[in-house]
Amino acid sequence: MNINQLSDKEQEIFELLKEVMDPEVAVNIVDLGLIYEVHYSETKIHVVTTLSSRGCPLGDTILRNIEVIIETQYPSHEVTVELTWEPEWTPEFITDAGRAALN
Repeated sequence: MNINQLSDKEQEIFELLKEVMDPEVAVNIVDLGLIYEVHYSETKIHVVTTLSSRGCPLGDTILRNIEVIIETQYPSHEVTVELTWEPEWTPEFITDAGRAALN
């Protein structure tokens, strides 16, 4: 996802999502490359995300944490989190900051 193509509000939400950690590796989901899209409107926020594997044991926790962190900042918005498997996540999606945190 190219953050420069996002609106100011979408960039703000994208940055907010850095507070959501993948508990298995203690790196945020943005730097792991798990956030594919962020959409903001006056009443709704929609996030398209993936997990590092289909069998991720903490996937439900991560998805719920995305909802909670956004709902906390935007309580009047309807928040939806869409889980997708396309494109399939690979380690190449990890940002430089994520790689540094993993080492």
